[in-house]
Amino acid sequence: MEVLLFGIAKDITGKSSLDLSALKEKPNSVSELMHFMNSSYPELSKLSSLAVAVNGEYATIDVPLQSNDEIAIIPPVSGG
Repeated sequence: MEVLLFGIAKDITGKSSLDLSALKEKPNSVSELMHFMNSSYPELSKLSSLAVAVNGEYATIDVPLQSNDEIAIIPPVSGG
């Protein structure tokens, strides 16, 4: 399970991707993934919102995750 990180999420973690395949208990849903990410990187929980995409599709918190999924964490974007 690979998690791609963009924008400030990348800055907070110091990585552009995380490989979660070595975890004993892998997240089974987007909700569990976000709990893991917020526990591992508390600064992420301070962001107003994060979008999550699973295999190229935006996902809600109840979407189940599989070990071969590609997940992207997309922080809020501002611009003008």
